[in-house]
Amino acid sequence: MGLETGTNTAVAGHQHDTPPPSESTHHHHHFFLPLPSNFLLQTPKLVIIFALVAFSCLLLYQSSPSLRFPFNYNSFGINSSENKADELKSILKRAATSNNTIILTTLNDAWVEPNSMFDLFLESFKIGNQTQRFLKHLVVIAMDQKAYTRCLKLHPHCYNLSTEGMDFSEEAYFMAADYLKMMWRRIDFLRSILDLGYNFLFTDADIMWFRDPFPHFHEDGDFQIACDYFRGNPFDLNNLPNGGFTYVKSNNKTIQFYKYWFESRLTYPGLHDQDVFNKIKFDLFIRDNGLQIRFLDTMFFGGFCEPSKDFDKVCTMHANCCVGLENKVHDLGIMLQDWRKYMQSFVNQTTKVRTVSWTIPQSCRGSFNRPRVAKKKDHHGSKS
Repeated sequence: MGLETGTNTAVAGHQHDTPPPSESTHHHHHFFLPLPSNFLLQTPKLVIIFALVAFSCLLLYQSSPSLRFPFNYNSFGINSSENKADELKSILKRAATSNNTIILTTLNDAWVEPNSMFDLFLESFKIGNQTQRFLKHLVVIAMDQKAYTRCLKLHPHCYNLSTEGMDFSEEAYFMAADYLKMMWRRIDFLRSILDLGYNFLFTDADIMWFRDPFPHFHEDGDFQIACDYFRGNPFDLNNLPNGGFTYVKSNNKTIQFYKYWFESRLTYPGLHDQDVFNKIKFDLFIRDNGLQIRFLDTMFFGGFCEPSKDFDKVCTMHANCCVGLENKVHDLGIMLQDWRKYMQSFVNQTTKVRTVSWTIPQSCRGSFNRPRVAKKKDHHGSKS
């Protein structure tokens, strides 16, 4: 991921007018049909009715963000193909827990390269404290064909979300145009999961799983989100959230919220989903909708921005506040080593647990301030 800034511009739809017929065509003979006697009296009324209908259509066009935006929900979310929709439903049904909850992550080609992010992600489940059982509920959403092919070799639940005309396999630099498209496509796909009646726990693949996170979610929360920086109060809208880890219940409130969130990209063009959420979390729509938002404590859900200080409580750790896949992979590898030392201390009991601490971030520290060179498709990509 680099620091290139991309702009997500909404383009108005084109109106296609039928050209008038050539005046030179059929001008030699004129045929007149007899008109009803009251036709001329009704003509003004017909003109008025036609004008009102045209004006109503114009108002609808101007007031609807989805009509003005060149992509509709289907182009970002579930493929409109009936076979693809059935495939997704089948995968979700196989992976769901008893209460219809799915764990989801998204990957592109760069993140599934051997010895890269996806391998570390899967490894964290295997070495975490009773976390391997969650892999049977994990659905991997592949953003391109190569990611899908690689996923099938490593994991039983993979879905190919690649769309004709969109290539997300190359490196997606932070805030570049492709990065923004990928993030917004993810938001709308998550909305479609809610539409199908599934709760989901979305996790970025640069989040390492060390313990069961579910006991630390709030029972009354509809939408729960991790934080880069947590202020101590899960109700405080001034917390600084991170969209890489969200637990969302499927209900009408969350479905409407995700639609509103997705359409708000037009109100704030050039911003990614997390920044737009920071804008709209104060909107009257949230209050009127009744959505219960909860922010998750970094003691349980930490990251490079604000690491969890307690190895006995940490559930997940995120490579946030970091750009560059190489930086993330390097530091997450060290994080897994730190976790192994902690777990080993229970086996040999030669090391006191309290002496174990995180030795990261290392390469990620200051990564936003270092210039980065664009990599080609056969190299690693990055995202925050």
